[in-house]
Parts: sequence; C-alpha cells; structure tokens
Amino acid sequence: MSRATTGASTGAILAVDTGGTFTDLVLLKDGAIRTLKVPSTPSDPAQAVLDGARRILAEEGRFVLLHGSTVATNALLERRGARVVLVTNAGFEDVIEIGRQNRPQLYALVGHRPPPLVAREDRLGIPGRLGSRGEEVEHLDPAVLEALATLVEERHAESVAVCLLHAYANPEHERLVAEALASTGLPLSVSSELLPEFREYERTSTTVVNAYVAPVMSRYLGRLSDDSGAERVTIMGSNGGALPVARARREPVHTVLSGPAGGVVGALTWARRAGHERVLSFDMGGTSTDVSLCPGQPLRTRELDIDGQPVAIPVIDIHTVGAGGGSLARVDAGGALRVGPQSAGADPGPICYGNGGNGVTVTDAHVWLERLPVDAFLGGEGRLDRAAVEGPLATIAAALGGSLEAAAEGVLAVADAAMERALRVISVERGYDPADFAVLAFGGAGGLHVAELTRRLGAARALVPPDPGLLSAYGMLASPVTRELSRTVLVSHSEEGTESLMAEVFAELEAQARREMLEEGADDESLHIECSVDARYAGQSFELRVGAKGWVDGFHSLHEERYGYRRLSTPVEAVTLRVVATAPPEAVEVPELRKAKGPPTLQAANVVYGGRRLESSRVWRHELAAGHVVEGPAVIQEYSATTWVPPEWRVEVDRWGCLHLLRR
Repeated sequence: MSRATTGASTGAILAVDTGGTFTDLVLLKDGAIRTLKVPSTPSDPAQAVLDGARRILAEEGRFVLLHGSTVATNALLERRGARVVLVTNAGFEDVIEIGRQNRPQLYALVGHRPPPLVAREDRLGIPGRLGSRGEEVEHLDPAVLEALATLVEERHAESVAVCLLHAYANPEHERLVAEALASTGLPLSVSSELLPEFREYERTSTTVVNAYVAPVMSRYLGRLSDDSGAERVTIMGSNGGALPVARARREPVHTVLSGPAGGVVGALTWARRAGHERVLSFDMGGTSTDVSLCPGQPLRTRELDIDGQPVAIPVIDIHTVGAGGGSLARVDAGGALRVGPQSAGADPGPICYGNGGNGVTVTDAHVWLERLPVDAFLGGEGRLDRAAVEGPLATIAAALGGSLEAAAEGVLAVADAAMERALRVISVERGYDPADFAVLAFGGAGGLHVAELTRRLGAARALVPPDPGLLSAYGMLASPVTRELSRTVLVSHSEEGTESLMAEVFAELEAQARREMLEEGADDESLHIECSVDARYAGQSFELRVGAKGWVDGFHSLHEERYGYRRLSTPVEAVTLRVVATAPPEAVEVPELRKAKGPPTLQAANVVYGGRRLESSRVWRHELAAGHVVEGPAVIQEYSATTWVPPEWRVEVDRWGCLHLLRR
C-alpha cells in the first residue's frame, strides 16, 4: 500500500524512478503526495513502471508521467544496444578506436580497453572534407551519397551515426548524408544536431553512443507512452532538467544518468528547506551508491565516461561505486573480506527477502545486527527472514575466523570504506573540506550508513529527508524543464569582429532554444535564458566555463581562483558558446509537521554495535513531530527506508520533517 501526506498542488503528476532493486513511484495530485515501491523487473524494466502506475493510480484520471530511467545506462554497460553503422570521413574510420592516450590501468603490463561500440567493418569512410572554419575542402561525391543507403542496409544496421570533420562549423555535409540515408528508415544520430562542438573523438563517441542506445530507448519509451495511459511523458535528463519524451527518444544519450540526477536535485531541494546550502548528496540504493558535491548548486561536467565510452554531454557531476544494500559479500582467495560490486539485484535479492537469494548482502548484515527490524519492511507490509541469513553468514564468519556478529559488522565496515572513498573523491580531492558540508542521505539504505560516514568524514551533520527511499522520484517533481544548446566558435578576444560574431551566435542559439521550449509547451514569460562561454588561454588544451557578460575578465578571475595565477598578456579564446533555457517545474509544497507536545513514544529494542548487544529504541517516523529529539542508539522506521542512530548520536526533527543527525 502507498502512504499519503498532505501538500498543496494541482493536477496529477506521477514521478517514477527505476532502480536495480526497487522501482519508486511518487504521485502528486490535488494537494496530496502518495508513494509506492515495487520490485524492479530487470528483464523488462517497463513492466515494473506500468504495474506500479496501475497500483498507485487506481481509478485516477488524467496524469503526467515523469520518469528517470536506467535503460540507456544498462544497455551500454551490458553491451546490448543496436548494431550501429558509423558514417565518417575517409581516413577517420578508426577515431573511436584510437581515442586518446589515456591508460585506464596505469600500472598494468598489458592494458585492456573495452572494444568500440562499432565493429571495424561497420565504419564507412566517405570522400569529402570541410576545413576548421567550415569551408569546403573536398566535395561530397553524389555517386557515393546515392550508394550510401545500400551500403548501410547490406550491413544489417539497426541505427546509424553520422560524424564528419568540422561539422560543428558547417553542418551542410552531414545534412546531405542524413538526406541520403532517410530512405532506410533507421534512427539517425547526426553529430551537428546532437553535439556541434570540436574534439573529434568525443563528438564521434557521443554520437555513436546515442545511436547505440536509440532503438532500445525508443521501444522502451514508446511502450510507456502507449501503455501507461499518461497524457504526457517527460524524461529526467542527466543535467538535472527534464526533457520531452520525443526528444528523449531522438537523443537518448541525455538520459544516461537520468535517475541519479533526479536524486541530486531532490537532495539539494530538501537541504535548502532544512537550512543548508552546502551538501554532499549520498544516495545508497540496492546496487550502487551515487555521491555528488553541491556547494550551493549541483556541479556539472561534460567529461562523463561510461564503461570506457566518453559522452560529452552536460551532466550533473556524480561519482558512483558498486556498494548498495544488495551488494554481495565474499571472502577472496587471500582471506580478505570483499563487498560488491556484484549485487543480488531485484531477483533474487537479499537472503532476508525470502526470494531464493543465497549470498550475504549488506541488507542481510543489517538484519542480522537488528538495525533493520524484520517487521518494519515497507512500512510493515512485508516481513524479513532473519533466520535464513544465519547459514550463509556463518560460512563467511568461519572463513574470517570470527563470530557471526563480527562478520556482519565487517561487511558493513567494508561497504562504508568504499563509500567513504567515493565521498572523499568528490570533496577532499577537489579541495573542499567536508567539515563545511552536511551529508544528505537518501536511497533505501542511505540512512543506515550516514552517521558512520559523517563521522569518518568529519562533516558538519547528517540530514535524512522524509521518504528518503523515494527521493530520486521526488527530485523529478522539483526538476525544471531545460534545453541546452552549444556551438564551437574558436575565436580570440583580441581578433577583430569577435564580439559581433559571438553576439550573432548567441542570438541564434537563444532563438532556437526558445522556439524548441515553446514547441514543447513551455510558457514564454517563465523562460530563463543563461548564456556562457567555455574559454581558455591561447595554447591551453582545456577550458573553464564563465558567464557571457564580461567573459574575458570573468575567465581571468576564475583561472586565478582555480589555478592560482592569471596571464593578462595572453589572448583569451572563446572556444564554445552555450545557451541554457529553463522553465520552472510545478510548485511542490510540503506541509509543516505538527509541533511536539511531549517526548516521542519509543519502543524498546536491541541492536548489535561494536561487538556488543545494546539496549536501544525504535520509533515510526510518522509518529515524530517538529522539535522531537531521539537519542541513540535508535532505529527510525518508515515506509521507504530505515535510519540507524548509533550511540553518541541524536536526531532532531525540524518543522519540515527532516531528520538532523548530530554527534553528542
């Protein structure tokens, strides 16, 4: 059953986040928020979405579906995308295989790189060439264009990627190739439409990735559009903004971090509500943990790499490790305890779920230590099987030469170490002190680990928002609709005509972004347009992004802040111009909790901590009121997650229902 709370909104919006273990649903209608978790269906991800939608909607009428999907990511990781034919310039067929000189395994005697997504025989090099300023160096041969469709069909292609040299400066050659291939009826990914930016390897790789996942995403999103009954389907984008389903089907590469991006937006939304602008978002789900640094706003990057495939699209900067509630524990040949990245997933899941799992997971360790009560699963709807954990856990304990309790705490300690490293990567290694941040935990398992991780990091405090196991879906409700456009120009500020050229390009990009947003249903008066410049000193290889207004001075200042110096005598180059159009989301209001009129009602319980069985307490979260304080050791139970409060910690409940974990 779903749980309802009161709020204030209009219409009906269903946000759905598909995870490795559970699919989370949040329904906002007529001032009420209802939530539901259903098991994911890895063999057919759409089925869990459709089944969950039918359950939570019941007899409801018209609704809008917001969706965060892992389908594109999984297709890449599992190498089950489409057969792609790449059309490029003759002599440049191997760009995606040569790549850069990066070595993924720095100290390996024989390095390994995953094979390219397009086989060598499926790369078609055609004559014709443009120069770096878009000038035509060699004509496209009409006879080659005429034969192109036949060559593609002979290779049994399911999708086509088109990436020609310097198409960012002049898309004409790519347009002619696309017209020649239109008769095939295959999905076309054209680099000048998808990513009109320089750096041939990244542009080619991004275009190929888009083509690789396009057919599977088109089928998936088409099924949701047809079978869900939604009047409109919107997909969460990797940059923290939503995009219409038509564009998601055409440009599915923008969904590769779809679900985690919604979590970061939701985390920052709740952090601000709780009075904190600077947070480390910590999303621990069933199969992995996603962490992100938010020093007042989500940080974005264009240097995303998925299983060795560069994807140069704007994404929220998220770091992922293979540690989640379903991560499997084992003792390796050297006698060391390992946890993850292998996961029990949704099927069969942890042993305690009773679905046939036989490998000890992080969730099983919590159940054995009684930090995850067996009778509180999904708000008390389900019951966990603690006794079933004993046998497999005993095998691990015997291999380690210790007790069952020590083995279970060891599993948690190993998982904590992996997640601590991830949090340090996004904070300490980037020059940020965790003491200046609060750690905001969500995901089904986040609340069980956040106190220990906060202690290890020396962070200011921990926060656990309401319904933490559903926060990624909630974040989709709080996400704006966005459209980001870019174009590489490669001009120096010292060249004559640079400012007029930049103004012309910005005007074109802004007009296109505004037009596309209006076509997608945005209100012109509510649109916010932001212009920026990727700039660098002449001779540098990489850029910094600064605002378009006063971009030269802004670059000098940012460069000095980042690297400690500025070079006023060196020309500054405008490399790529960017325009982001944003339409605000529908307002989601959260009701304030009632004020506490006395201490909370606690139940007596026992937990294992530090090798000892301790007397503790447990309480249902919906019984807590604003101003309540719960002293650890304690377990706070709720429908979508559980929060563990160790000894020497306490929890304070604010007026919005957010839990503040503080060390005594």
